[in-house]
Amino acid sequence: MIARRGVLMSTVLVALTLSACGSTDSSSESTTGSESSPPAASSCPTAAPAGDVAPQWEYEGATGKVAVTGSTDDTAPRIDVTTPFSVVTTQVQTLQEGTGPVVADTSTVSVCYVGVDGRDAKVFDSSYERGAPAEFPLDGVVTGFKKAISGQKVGSTVAVAMSPNDGYPDGMPDAGIQKGDTLVFEIKILSAQAG
Repeated sequence: MIARRGVLMSTVLVALTLSACGSTDSSSESTTGSESSPPAASSCPTAAPAGDVAPQWEYEGATGKVAVTGSTDDTAPRIDVTTPFSVVTTQVQTLQEGTGPVVADTSTVSVCYVGVDGRDAKVFDSSYERGAPAEFPLDGVVTGFKKAISGQKVGSTVAVAMSPNDGYPDGMPDAGIQKGDTLVFEIKILSAQAG
């Protein structure tokens, strides 16, 4: 079961990076070859957050509701979903602003993240569970993931409620994602390199 879950996680990450993405407007600032991001963390925290920590973002969707508590240096994030949760348009919320350079929409980033399906509140992918960050170019991810990260500062923690059109409009059966599912992510941006 563990090996199979590891394969599933790899499948989701590959799908995230291989799915077509749309364009978004670039921020007026961006990472450049001369700017350097803080060194990327070599691991993602795996400890559960305390149960009494207040959510940093609550959002009432077209149906259902989501509450997100961002990760810390020592704990993974928590995403609570009142199902079925859905949004018509992608919603991005900065939970904690970083102090690093602004991430350009063509950057290659290193992030810790967790993805939850709004239909059933199940985690379908988590670098926090694996304890290791993922690295990928923003030009190779689904539109909603790019919208969440592009224009943010390195070091930021971000939540995104991703509309089906910005995620997997036709679903992704290997990960349990059905056609029309809204996806919710918490993302910690560790580093960015100009693309």
